[in-house]
Amino acid sequence: MTNAKSKVCLWFDDDAEGAAQFYSETFPDSSVGAVHRAPSDFPSGKKGDVLTVEFIVLGIPCVGLNGGPGVEHNWAFSFQVATADQAETDRYWNAIVSSGGEESRCGWCKDKWGLNWQITPTVLTQAVTGPDTAAAKRAFEAMMTMKKINIAAINAAVRG
Repeated sequence: MTNAKSKVCLWFDDDAEGAAQFYSETFPDSSVGAVHRAPSDFPSGKKGDVLTVEFIVLGIPCVGLNGGPGVEHNWAFSFQVATADQAETDRYWNAIVSSGGEESRCGWCKDKWGLNWQITPTVLTQAVTGPDTAAAKRAFEAMMTMKKINIAAINAAVRG
């Protein structure tokens, strides 16, 4: 695991280890590290329960904290995943949504633990930030009608 001075701490009800395992199986440059058990009882668990899990997701050092119920993730934090093609976009999107997650709009989805993900093809990013403002507008407006991003439709919008 990493000795990073800073890590993203993600709160889970009680399944940080399951989430870390899912992320490590789904995304490249991801792995599960140390699993730490509670040395004594705590408000949402007992001595010996998994308390924290160190993991890396897409190269980002994280720690999952089994903090118990009552804290929910929101749209203010998300993992943005740049994808190279439709197959990669579909693979990540489908892995998240089909395992208990839910679709949203404009390339956003939520995993079964409530974490938000932006599955964003690089083609989309290039289209909406490119120098051709008319093409950028068309690509942006096309994106606004989508749940999972359809690269062929984005490319068609860019072409006009």
